[in-house]
Order: sequence, then C-alpha cells, then structure tokens
Amino acid sequence: MENAVIIGSGPAGLTAAIYAARALLNPLVIAGTTPGGQLTETSDIENYPGFKEPVGGFDLMTTFQKQAERFGTRTVYDNVSSVRFTAGGPHEIILGGGDRIQTRAVIIATGASPMWLGIESEKRLMAKGVSACATCDGAFFRNVPVVVVGGGDTAMEEAIFLTRFASKVTVVHRRDQLRASKIMADRAMKNPKISFEWNSVVDEITGQNEVEGVILGNLKTGEKKKIDCRGFFAALGHKPNTEIFKGLIEMNDVGYIVLKQERSYTSVEGVFAAGDCADHVYRQAVTAAGMGCKAAIDAERWLESKQKN
Repeated sequence: MENAVIIGSGPAGLTAAIYAARALLNPLVIAGTTPGGQLTETSDIENYPGFKEPVGGFDLMTTFQKQAERFGTRTVYDNVSSVRFTAGGPHEIILGGGDRIQTRAVIIATGASPMWLGIESEKRLMAKGVSACATCDGAFFRNVPVVVVGGGDTAMEEAIFLTRFASKVTVVHRRDQLRASKIMADRAMKNPKISFEWNSVVDEITGQNEVEGVILGNLKTGEKKKIDCRGFFAALGHKPNTEIFKGLIEMNDVGYIVLKQERSYTSVEGVFAAGDCADHVYRQAVTAAGMGCKAAIDAERWLESKQKN
C-alpha cells in the first residue's frame, strides 16, 4: 500500500513529489511514457525563477526529477489506463502494463494540452517559432510580425499581449466575426497593431528551420494568400488531460477538475489535484509548481489526520 501516488511528471507533479518526499511519504510518481509534461516541448524558458539565462524545458524538468528522487521519490514510466477512487481511500490505479497500485492518497497532476490545427508544418516548426503560449514565448518576438489563430477570448488576450513585443499581430479567424466577449473583441479591434483575416484558415506555415510566414485559404472565395511572420501562435484553447477521471470526480463542463475550499481537495476525499488539469486561468510552470506544493502539503496533513482518527 502506497502513501501517495502522483499521476503526472510536469512542474506540478514533480513539485508535489519533492514536498511529499521531504515529508517522508515515499511518493510514487507515475510519469507516463514521455515524462516531463508539456514543458519539455519548450526550447527556451526565460520566466522560471532562479535561472539567469534561458533554460531548456527538458533540462528544467530533468532537474525537477533529480531533486525529487534525491529525497526518495520513486518513478514508474507507464501510463494510467483507469482508476478506482473510494471516498477516504484506499484508491486503485491500473497501469497500461496491467499493474495495479493501491494507495491511500492520490495527487492528480496530468496537465492540459493545447489544441492545434493539426497541420504537418505546425509540428515541424514547434518551438522554432510555433507556440501556444504568448505569455511564455512572446518576448522572443520583439519587433517582428506574428500571427495568432483563433477567435475567442484566449486569442484576443494572446494577440493583445503580443502587441507589447511584435511589430504587428495578424489574427486569423475562420468566421466573419469573433467568438470573444464584446469587451475583449472591442479591445483587440481598437488596437492599432492588430489586424484581422476573416473567413480564413492557415493551410501551411512556411519556413524550414524557423517560421517565415503562413499561407491562408479563404473559406468563401478559395483565394490563397501569404503573410510574412516570424511567430505563429495557436490560440484555440486547451484540453485538460482528465478523460480517465470523467464521472469519478467533479469537473467543469470543459473537463477541468474542480477544487474545493480554494485548496487542492477534489470532490473525492483523499484525491487531490494540481497544475493545469485544474487551472484554466494561468497555465504557467511556476503556478503549476505552486499548486503541486499545496497538493502535497494538503495530502500530507490529510494522511496525518486519518492516522490520528
């Protein structure tokens, strides 16, 4: 019987592991087959505290993992195929390889995945000018034109933020009007650095080793148009990686885990959550790490209270 199992190995999961291990819970991290989470796809990170120079996402997560393991964290490189939660525990986690793990507490830190267009050039130029986070990467695009794809509040927020750095921001939207709230739409449309390409989709991102432009297709006329840019931002929203927990814990209508008491408690006693799987607002490595800290402390105190009863 495990004391605490942490599902996920991004900033939230590994920070939770560091705190849980230092509390002598001997935590087990289920890291998946590609450990490190979404952050490993980021080449240069400039906004994580403690690094004077940019640090690679893979290097940062490797450092997280080594620190967690130094305090006694154990790691399993497998995916979770299903779970069985029981109020108050114990809980059962079934791995893709068939192993079953019994645990008193669970910390869910499975993150969220950005939604992409799904075109080949998007994957090929990932971290070479293609991004899904203006807050993370906007500062790399000073005084150059960029393109933002999307028409909701997220896209408008990203576009407005990017005007601080980019020389010009072009928003590409497949409809002839925005889905964003009126206040966000008005703010974007009044910004002199933002222009719009309506009824259009991105057919291709051009460039071999870095983004050089996009080729648009007009959905009404069929006309093709090329726009020069050095950055491409997909602002189509995020999907929390919580599908296996559907129906087992409370989530909102999008799939983000609902937390209780402004802490890390979920609707099931003994199950905690941290990071982007429960945070649809900030989605930053540093906030995910902070949530991982909270989840480990909450889990440790909850386990202690159960032992006293």
